[in-house]
Amino acid sequence: MAYGFLIDLKKCVGCHGCSVACKAANGTPVGVTRSKVLREFEGTYPNTKRVIRPILCMLCSKPSCVEACPTGASFVNDEGIVQINKQECIGCQTCMSACPYGARYYVENDDGYFGAELNDYEELAYDANGMVSGTVDKCDFCIGHSEDGKPDPVCVKACMTEARVFGDLAEIQALAQKRGGEVWMPDAGTEPNVYYLPA
Repeated sequence: MAYGFLIDLKKCVGCHGCSVACKAANGTPVGVTRSKVLREFEGTYPNTKRVIRPILCMLCSKPSCVEACPTGASFVNDEGIVQINKQECIGCQTCMSACPYGARYYVENDDGYFGAELNDYEELAYDANGMVSGTVDKCDFCIGHSEDGKPDPVCVKACMTEARVFGDLAEIQALAQKRGGEVWMPDAGTEPNVYYLPA
């Protein structure tokens, strides 16, 4: 099954609930945010508007990050989700430079939010989610959070306005087409499968 993701920018209020839920569920260390919310301004004064754009891995069909990885640590699994094998990642950050969406993060060290001594939560979370210092991390759509090992994004469950939809790619594409949805930065050539409905 191929997966797609849809975000309704009209419903998104920029509350960062997705980012908080993601950090809690995945136990990411300081400076690593698999899901984030950008706040931008478009246009020129006085005709400007504020745009809130949630960002995560773009589920690319032609991921430039995988192509750029010199060790093969970045790969696409059987369901079309880009993953990182932390044992093969050398932390060169080439994939970060190749990703036009800024969806990858470097794990600089094993410190927690209060220094080198981890609290109980951090000890469990870092170990459970395979955090390795000196490697790159990214959204993996919460693979392993469900009993069947399928992707189960917590950001979708946490969204209070139900602005996020994750599921079968064909259904997501049909919904996006019906409601005028588009991918972000289509000229990047990566063929992303995350669609945004216009605000």
